[in-house]
Amino acid sequence: MNNISTIIQREYMIRVRKKSFLVMTILMPILFVGLISLPIILAQIGGDTKTIAIADRTGEYEKLFQDNDEFRFIHAEKTVDEYRKMGADESGIDAVLEIRQDLLQDPEAVAIYGYKQLPSGVSDHISSILSDYLSDRKMEAYNIPNIKQIIADSKVKLTVNTYKWGEDGTNERTSGELAMGISMMMMLVIFMLIMTLAGMVQAGVLEEKKNRIMEVMVSSTRPFDLMMGKIIGIGLVGITQLICWGLLTSLLFIIAQFAFLGSLYSPEALSQMQASDMTGMASSMNTESFADVQEMMTLISGINFGELFIMFFLFFIGGYLLYSSIFAVIGSMVSSDEDTSQFMMPVMIIMMFGFYAAYGSMNNPEGALAFWCSMIPFTSPLVMMVRLPYDVPLWQELLSLGLLYGTFVLMTWIGAKIYRVGVLMYGKKPSVKEIIRWISYK
Repeated sequence: MNNISTIIQREYMIRVRKKSFLVMTILMPILFVGLISLPIILAQIGGDTKTIAIADRTGEYEKLFQDNDEFRFIHAEKTVDEYRKMGADESGIDAVLEIRQDLLQDPEAVAIYGYKQLPSGVSDHISSILSDYLSDRKMEAYNIPNIKQIIADSKVKLTVNTYKWGEDGTNERTSGELAMGISMMMMLVIFMLIMTLAGMVQAGVLEEKKNRIMEVMVSSTRPFDLMMGKIIGIGLVGITQLICWGLLTSLLFIIAQFAFLGSLYSPEALSQMQASDMTGMASSMNTESFADVQEMMTLISGINFGELFIMFFLFFIGGYLLYSSIFAVIGSMVSSDEDTSQFMMPVMIIMMFGFYAAYGSMNNPEGALAFWCSMIPFTSPLVMMVRLPYDVPLWQELLSLGLLYGTFVLMTWIGAKIYRVGVLMYGKKPSVKEIIRWISYK
């Protein structure tokens, strides 16, 4: 144990002191928050206003178009052909909207001409205005009093709420979409962390083997201690980075909220917060949007995040230990990066199968595919993340964890036998027969 703890400390300190570790620890939260904040920044900046000349031969439609931040509409003083010959710089416009006759009689009698390819938003905006106006004209042609109000009142938007019966007889509001989003996020995080950290284990073993450092290390400690120390040390590096990412991301989100939503934290907003049952955000929200926020908070409060966090941590640790032991063995068996592909392919196929099995289990978390893949140790860290938000029975969670950690122990025992021989072998890739023979060595 002293040897293992020394190796763990060495592996951990070597990696956390690297500049790449510090850069990625700081850069990833900035990129994550930046990607979320970018649409808000771009929306505030806005774009250039496009000038559109309206050549309406009917004289009926031009009055419908009003200027806004995106479009400026002017009366066409010239014909379409004259604008085309003038060019963009001389005409001072971006496009010409030509309406040749009554669109109810000929819906094709309208076109937009531009000096270059126009964004789809131009056509969508104009089409929406004309469509609404023509629809109103057609309804008026029926001569039915209040027909617009009748049609508006006849539209029914129905939302079927879902509830979960609690053990105490209460009803809890739930959302399948929210559960799916949470499960997808947890599955992707585990997939990326396992692949990244397990790959670091393999790269570390292979690098020390190529540099002949392994020969010196094996002379002072057992190969098993080396493998376990490297696996645990690099795993702690990943956990450290994950915690730092969480703390920095939370801090950056708070800073971003003050930067973009500073008015919500003004003294006036705080006074409103004290006078209301919710938050000061109500002052900047209408009744419908405020109800949506309340509904979302109710749905979130119905999710057992404590259980999700514990299970996420346990399955992440188990999946990492299992795959990193396999990757460490692969790194010990080869002598160059090119040789790893032969042994990596089966492992990658299993990982990708687990990924697609998890994705396919989202709409049927209680189906046969979801159940069995959440029990198979090589796919359970991914598939169980999809099932957890859907109230998996405790016995299934414990059975899956037991199989996962039991398989890790078995793979570690087998891997250690291969590792102790392969780590000192150079110059060739071992065959399957040789690997089996290594396991039988005493």
